[in-house]
Amino acid sequence: MHGFRNILQEHKGFGKQIFLLAKNELIKTYKGAVIGPLWAVVKPAFTVFVYWFAFSVGIKQLKSVNVNLGGPEPFSIDFFTFMFIGIIPWFFILDSIVQGAKTLRVNRQFITKVKFPVSTILTYTSLSRLFVHLLLAFILYIYVFFSIGPSLYNLQFFLYCPLMYIFFLALSWSTAPMSAFSKDFESLIVSVMSGVFWLSGIMYDTYSFDEPLKTVMMFNPINFFVNGYRNCFLYHRAFFSYKTELVIFIAEFAAVFALGVYNYNRLRKKLPDVL
Repeated sequence: MHGFRNILQEHKGFGKQIFLLAKNELIKTYKGAVIGPLWAVVKPAFTVFVYWFAFSVGIKQLKSVNVNLGGPEPFSIDFFTFMFIGIIPWFFILDSIVQGAKTLRVNRQFITKVKFPVSTILTYTSLSRLFVHLLLAFILYIYVFFSIGPSLYNLQFFLYCPLMYIFFLALSWSTAPMSAFSKDFESLIVSVMSGVFWLSGIMYDTYSFDEPLKTVMMFNPINFFVNGYRNCFLYHRAFFSYKTELVIFIAEFAAVFALGVYNYNRLRKKLPDVL
């Protein structure tokens, strides 16, 4: 707890600066582009279009997917809708892992030239990605509203989204300092992410797997958020419906949070020397 108090102390009095820097981070990322930060939406929109074309037009045998709601029979859902709901959190997760690991190296001037709390750098860069995610989530909700219909379960988004933000922020407390010390670690993260995509339930329903594989897949925290968004917008199911999945995630969340606090406090004083 002492290490976490140090991180909170670094944030004290920097709330306004964090939001301004998050805004500037978006502007800086897309500086020189004609449509500016709108590229943050264009890129995932193009990716979604490619998948729609591939699976709804090109590979017609995957036009629908069977969804298991725990009843006697699964029901069929349009594959594009199934994929679209799952891929929206993936865009945030991918950027949070890959860009989160690079954050301190990219923003080294705040560490080597300016006396600035290091943990707030991770917070405001992650917040800038959250801004983009909220815009994409709004587009997702409009699509769901007209294609599936509204539900009270949609409100669970306000549980899953903040949890996702905090989880991957805490993960960056470990990965960003370690990447600052080793470019090989940063390269490793970039290299494995395409494999992580296919090992996560973005393109398929992990709940439909047979045991023990179904339980094994629950140990992938990305699945928790992908399934969570589908719980909100597709399955219309409470977040505690799969208690095993929830317990596993809580344990992983505690481990990632504790490890992040430990690694950050262990390495932060050495960062100016290595950067």
